[in-house]
Amino acid sequence: MLLIFIIFLLIGWSIQTKLKSKIKKYSSIKISSNLSGKEVAEKMLIDHGITKVSIVSVPGRLTDHYNPQNMTINLSKEVYYGKSISSAAIASHECGHAVQHANAYRWLEMRSKLVPIVSFSSKMINFIFIAGMFGMGIMRLFTLDIVILTIIFSQLMVTIFSLITLPVEYDASNRAVKWLENANITSGNETTAAKDALNWAAKTYLVAALSSLTYLLYYIMIFLNNRN
Repeated sequence: MLLIFIIFLLIGWSIQTKLKSKIKKYSSIKISSNLSGKEVAEKMLIDHGITKVSIVSVPGRLTDHYNPQNMTINLSKEVYYGKSISSAAIASHECGHAVQHANAYRWLEMRSKLVPIVSFSSKMINFIFIAGMFGMGIMRLFTLDIVILTIIFSQLMVTIFSLITLPVEYDASNRAVKWLENANITSGNETTAAKDALNWAAKTYLVAALSSLTYLLYYIMIFLNNRN
């Protein structure tokens, strides 16, 4: 398991490093439309008839996200004020989630419903491992099979969530790139660069999903071996 963890850690680190490099590169290239991330987001929402979503600036870097609970598009200051390819790509991607929400995109709805379950499952996995590390006697209360099955169920929820996240993220990126070009926000090489940045961002979710699936299979194998 340690080897699996190290492998995915290295892959994740490599992709994150590449993503940061791409974002830095495209952050230095101004878009021809000269719109800030906030202005790009405003225009995309208007073009899709969305009027109840607010656009706010949040601290941090790569902290951009759409919050369906309070219907806000949260953009880091670099994206909010920036007039670069990266700013346009990230802002339009987050708007893509708002469009999904407005259109009741089924994968987004499924993911939203799983959030509380996944939150509980993640806490359960952490509790079991911490309890085991500090010798809290969890095995005295439950059999090994029950403990492993609890881990498997919790990891299954996390894995399902990770897999459902993939179409949500890829669809938001596709909506963003298509709109950027059709709305003449970016053109030619700018659109290609925006697509490249979003593709690398999507790869982080792909690695997370594969990692989660691998851990699930690992726990299932432990359970089956324990039964023999």
